[in-house]
Amino acid sequence: MTTTIHPTAIVDEGAQIGQGTRIWHWVHICAGARIGERCSFGQNVFVGNDVVIGNNCKVQNNVSLYDAVTLEDDVFCGPSMVFTNVHNPRAAVIRKDEYRRTLVKRGATIGANATLVCGVTLGEYAFIAAGAVVTKDIKPYALMAGVPARQIGWMSQHGERLDLPLTGTAQATCPATGQRYRLENGTLLAQN
Repeated sequence: MTTTIHPTAIVDEGAQIGQGTRIWHWVHICAGARIGERCSFGQNVFVGNDVVIGNNCKVQNNVSLYDAVTLEDDVFCGPSMVFTNVHNPRAAVIRKDEYRRTLVKRGATIGANATLVCGVTLGEYAFIAAGAVVTKDIKPYALMAGVPARQIGWMSQHGERLDLPLTGTAQATCPATGQRYRLENGTLLAQN
C-alpha cells in the first residue's frame, strides 16, 4: 500500500501517516497528528497536533480537525463539517488549556456542513444528517438531524435506515445486508 501526498499538501515533520493513506490538494497535517492506514483527506483539510485518526477514515473537502479530536476507525466526515474545541471562545481570552475532547466512535458518519460542539462523543455507527448541530453525546446507531440535533431514527452499520421506534423493545433487519438489530429500552444492539 502506497501513501499518496499531493505536492501542494504540507505534512509537518513528525506527523505519523499510515500506509495507503491519500492526502490531496492543499491539506495541512501538523507534526503531532497520528493517522491510521487507508485514510483519505480531501482538498483543504487541516489536521491539528493533538488529533488521532483511526484506519479507513474519509475526511472530505474543507474539514478542520482541531486539537482534542479523535476519530476511531471507519469514520466519515462530510464536506465542510465543523469540529470545535473551545466551548466559549473569545478572541481576547486564551483558552488553549480548556479544550474539550471530542470522540467520534467507529463507523460514525457526519454529514456535510454539520457542526459538533466540542466535548461530545458520537457512538458507534451514529449518523449525523447534513447541517445538524450536535450539542450532546449521541447513542450508537442513532440518526440525528436538526438544530440542535435530535434523534429521528436508527441506522444500520451499512448506513440504511432501520424501521424501529425511538424507544421501547423491537427488532429490525438491515434492508441491504440482512443484519439483525434489537432495540432494548432505547439502546440498539447489533445481533450476530
